[in-house]
Parts: sequence; structure tokens; C-alpha cells
Amino acid sequence: MQSKFSFQHLKSKNFPSIEGKDAQDFLMKWGMKGRIKAQTFSFDQQFQTYQKEDFAKAFFEDPEVQQNLQVVSSGGKWSSFGTKVEKVSIAPVPCTVISMEFFDRLYGEIARQETGHIKKCFDEYVGDTIISDELRKVLLLEESENYELFSEAEREEFLFRIFTHICIGGEVCQFEDFITPYLDMAKAVYKELVSVVKDSETKKLRVISHAFRVTAADAEGDVYPADSDHDQNFSYFIIDPLKRHVTVFYHRFGAGFME
Repeated sequence: MQSKFSFQHLKSKNFPSIEGKDAQDFLMKWGMKGRIKAQTFSFDQQFQTYQKEDFAKAFFEDPEVQQNLQVVSSGGKWSSFGTKVEKVSIAPVPCTVISMEFFDRLYGEIARQETGHIKKCFDEYVGDTIISDELRKVLLLEESENYELFSEAEREEFLFRIFTHICIGGEVCQFEDFITPYLDMAKAVYKELVSVVKDSETKKLRVISHAFRVTAADAEGDVYPADSDHDQNFSYFIIDPLKRHVTVFYHRFGAGFME
């Protein structure tokens, strides 16, 4: 019988795509600065996808994780997670895209071909998110005439999710006029989070990482990634089965940030 996974925080692992100066400037503008983070932990056993629930439970129970996993409190401050979890939900997220050509279809319909300028539209709301251009419309509004540019399966892809999270931003968000900053950030984050190898037979690159969206609750209700439900409250586990690393990509929706 396999023993429980144990974890070690890799403190030296950094993520320039999120932590770099240019990235921080954009995240500030988009209302996500100080509320988004990536952390990597190593683990001690071989991982198979059928073990995902056991893996997630062991992760949250591990003393090293309890002490080092960082979350944003309701007051907007970072602190160690340190919560006894009663229930974990871990859902697979497709992670197969290897080229930014995936987004080429946005040019023409959503952004101008020559400049990348995002086309504007009349203001609408989806929940508390204002839609004032064709980009947010294609991402959020199923009634949009361009919604079918991406299939439902494509919208589930991890790269598409990263792109959407970045485009929607935080509670106080200044939207970009051009699509390039969103695409550049999504590409940089994705490249740092997932691992690829060249297939020995096809000679083509393929993603070997497994991505999952994760939530957790204690005896009283949801506690992770937040105690409230919002599409921009998210935590993804990205597992590299060869290196035996799990990277946690986390954001809590809200206003304001702590340095």
C-alpha cells in the first residue's frame, strides 16, 4: 500500500512572468497585483492522475504546505494557509496547447488585424464584470455573435483559462486597448507553469504537465482559494510528473493590494 505524499516548498523557485517589474506594472493596472502568486513544491512519490484526490488531500494536510502555502485574507493580506481541510475538490483541466497560434482567430473579428486594437462595443454586464469591448464579449457572453470562435472544449484549455483570467482582471481593472499585452502575459505565464517534451516518435512538442482546478472546504464551508465564490477566485495545481513538482497558481479577487 502506497504511503502518503509528502511535500517540500521550493523557496528559490521564482516566476518572472508574474513577479517581474513589467508584469507587476500590468498586474497593478489590471487590479491583480498583490493578489496573484505561483509557488512550487516538490513531492516524494510517482504521481498518476487517478491519485489526484489523495494527492490534493495529502497536500493540504502536509505541515510544510500548511506553513508555506500563501493565501490572501479577506482583508487583502498574505498569510500562511494553516487551515484544517475537511473536503477537497480537484477537477482536471485540459493542458494540450503548445502554440499561441491558438489565438490567431481573435484577429479580424475581435482585434484589428494590423494593429491588434481591440474593437469596442456598447457596455453590458455579466455579473459584476463590465463588457465594453469585443474581447470580453467573446470570453464571457454566450449570446455574442463571435462566441463560437472557440469551442467549449477549447475554452476549457488551461492556456485559454489563463488568458481569460488575465483579461477579466481584478475588482478595479483598467482594460487594455490592444490585445498584445494580454497575449504576451498569458504566453509567459503558461510557459513557466507547464513542462513540455519532444516526442521521440513524432518529433513534436507535447505538454507533460497535468493541470487541475482545486477548491477546499473546512467544516463550516469553502476556505480555498477563498471563502466566497467568484470565477476570479482560482487555484490551479500544475503537476510535473517527471520532476515531481507541483506548482500552485493562485488568485483571490478583490480590490487593493499589499506590497
